[in-house]
Amino acid sequence: MSKPTFTKSALPQAAASVSSTPAAQVWQVGLIGFGCVGQGLYDILQQQPNASFAISRIVVKNPTKERILPAERFEFDVDALLADDSLDVLVEVIDDAEEAFRVVAEALRRGRRVVTANKAMLSRHLPKLVQLQREGRGTLLYEAAVCGSIPVIRTLDAYFGAEPLRRLTGILNGSSNYVLTRMGEQDSEYAPALAEAQAKGFAETDPSLDMGAFDPRSKAVLLAAHAYGTFLQPEQVLNLGIEGISAVDIAFATSQGQKIKVVAGLQRLPDGRVTVLVTPQFVGPESPLYTVDHEFNGVVIEADFAGEQFLRGRGAGGHPTGSAVLADLAALRQGYAYHYPKATAPAPEYASDLEVEIYLRTDEDRLVDVLDFSEISEEADEDEYVVGYVALENLVRHRDLLRKYGAFVVRTGRLRPISTAVAAALIEEESL
Repeated sequence: MSKPTFTKSALPQAAASVSSTPAAQVWQVGLIGFGCVGQGLYDILQQQPNASFAISRIVVKNPTKERILPAERFEFDVDALLADDSLDVLVEVIDDAEEAFRVVAEALRRGRRVVTANKAMLSRHLPKLVQLQREGRGTLLYEAAVCGSIPVIRTLDAYFGAEPLRRLTGILNGSSNYVLTRMGEQDSEYAPALAEAQAKGFAETDPSLDMGAFDPRSKAVLLAAHAYGTFLQPEQVLNLGIEGISAVDIAFATSQGQKIKVVAGLQRLPDGRVTVLVTPQFVGPESPLYTVDHEFNGVVIEADFAGEQFLRGRGAGGHPTGSAVLADLAALRQGYAYHYPKATAPAPEYASDLEVEIYLRTDEDRLVDVLDFSEISEEADEDEYVVGYVALENLVRHRDLLRKYGAFVVRTGRLRPISTAVAAALIEEESL
């Protein structure tokens, strides 16, 4: 995918354009959406009156939905907020990705300050939104879109902007992590663990985005832009979820002294290219992610000179995510804007010509043939699993088939360059 054109001075100019308001003045906030995050931010500001932010207008979609505030506090025309120059900043926290893009893009065209938590929208439209900031002098911050309360975007942009990163690995979704933790603690199957997560508010009624690893994939796309200056589309990134997991898989991991976590792995390869994977992975006690349990998120950053850094915190919920929105509001008041320092240089090439070592459990024999293992190191017919190397491109190509047949795939964490024979087979398959 083409990336936006950058100059080193473009985004700092946007920052300068928002720094003229005195810090002591109360900023007027236009809030678009009043779900979990919107209510969380509202509650935080009610408890922190000295934060100097006041939510003066709230736009929602559904006029009949019952809410915690009186009906007269809400309005329904988002374009009226866009046109209201008395608002110092707009906060977008709706669940409609395309409408969110329309609103945020128009706000930036008007030179507005915007905070969003919409990772699905950002992952599809980030290059355009970055370009609009350059053209319209608006400013967009989105710390709340990745890992809730963990300040990972700001850390990458401001602290590691000048330092090359070897690797970034993270548990980016609290819902699936809660389910996996409870399966391990209770020796239970997937369904009761998911039901418990839903009952406690840690998983949605429709859990597919979280359990299918679509949510952490969107977050990984955003991290790639800040960690490596690489702008990807979500479909480029392999995402496999935990819908097909069984207590058998948890027991296998335990027998190896490991846990299963859904891990986003961003890695710089020896040749300088970058790859991104979001799948279940075996994690051992040597990793900081091993102890990240329940609804918590964790991110490990491995830098060339600083070494390993570990961030851990609550990755979801109204207050944790609302706190990240508040942090962005405070940053805007201070004139902060993302600089995307690694996007000013040619972006590293995205690599998919790799082989991934996986554990595959399935009762559908055809899947083993379809994935075309180049090497099998372990196989157990009685437990219906196989361990070996598979071309990454095969996993991407057949991920929907894996979901269809309820197969469960776990990365071991090992990658290697694709063999010549496998590469030739892939080319032959594509030509059929």
